Amino acid sequence: MSAPQWISVLGATGSIGLSTLDVVGRHPDRYRVFALSGFSRLAELEVLCLRHCPRFAVVHEADQARHLQGRLRAAGLDTGVLVGEAGLCEIGAHPEVDVVMAAIVGAAGLKPTLAAVRAGKRVLLANKEALVMSGALFMDAVRASGAVLLPIDSEHNAIFQCMPADYSRGLVNVGVRRILLTASGGPFRETPLDVLADVSPAQACAHPNWSMGRKISVDSASMMNKGLELIEACWLFDAPPSKVEVVIHPQSVIHSLVDYVDGSVLAQLGNPDMRTPIAHALAWPQRIDSGVSPLDLFTIARLDFCPPDEQRFPCLRLARQAAEAGGSVPAMLNAANEIAVAAFLDRRIRFTEIAVIIEEVLNREAHVPVESLDAVLAADQCARNAAQAWLQERGR
Repeated sequence: MSAPQWISVLGATGSIGLSTLDVVGRHPDRYRVFALSGFSRLAELEVLCLRHCPRFAVVHEADQARHLQGRLRAAGLDTGVLVGEAGLCEIGAHPEVDVVMAAIVGAAGLKPTLAAVRAGKRVLLANKEALVMSGALFMDAVRASGAVLLPIDSEHNAIFQCMPADYSRGLVNVGVRRILLTASGGPFRETPLDVLADVSPAQACAHPNWSMGRKISVDSASMMNKGLELIEACWLFDAPPSKVEVVIHPQSVIHSLVDYVDGSVLAQLGNPDMRTPIAHALAWPQRIDSGVSPLDLFTIARLDFCPPDEQRFPCLRLARQAAEAGGSVPAMLNAANEIAVAAFLDRRIRFTEIAVIIEEVLNREAHVPVESLDAVLAADQCARNAAQAWLQERGR
């Protein structure tokens, strides 16, 4: 038997991080935890450190690091505690690390994920925003370093499983007609349009099928999450936006499909549990137990599909337009969305104003090529400033 692989989990206290550690804990002969990071959930991170005994932990601020270091030493643990973005990059690129789970939410995950890619690691990509923001730069870094990039979003992992092994030669060359990206439709799939303006953060976070963090839950409710996934799919599978079609599938059993020119459509099915794509990516090309219950088709009984309504979900339209425009637009889309979602969760804006803010930012600010990481970060900051200005102008 080969030696266990060492894994760093960026975003260990979130839902993806916890699911990763659940799968890892089922296979102690195959995996060891090298490092864990958490942003503000110090108590949860401490518990995870005591359970998994990592070499390093990373927190957001120096005061947090001193507190956690003292607690861990008092418990007899010699885990080193690092701080901030530099610490995240260190545990992602460390020479002893084999696998990096990139599960930090939002733009904050870009630099640490890129550091792991540039170090040639096996990167399990749950932070879609990193790829949405930096696109060609990110994929160029993957090719240059020889990193193995494996998608964790259930939809992209499903597409990966349904694609031919040589899909990097281009969709036309491998006989793929289109990619069908499934979406549950979230909690507001059938909510009357005239009610959407008054929905609460709690309602937006009540996803019918998945257990997720608050930000991604709101993105799912607005379908911006699907829009970001559309952009991500274009980069992962070298597909133009016109070849990626979103399909509403309320049961979340078919996680995505690939349509071939010969009339075949391949789909990946499974219960809506993120441990399935995590286990797939951890062990690929082998298969390991994820702890997920077998799919019972008799209980499900039916599978429904319908096209998305862009009047109900304007964020999906904006994301497709961003994918088609390219350059700095996807980074700006993501940044404006992060500011807008945070404002909604703080009850400063209505749910329907999320899309209004994003569209205003994209219409107001100049779109430029992005040929460096600095250019990506500048576009990100520009959009954040514009979104904050929108809020201030309206006293929000």
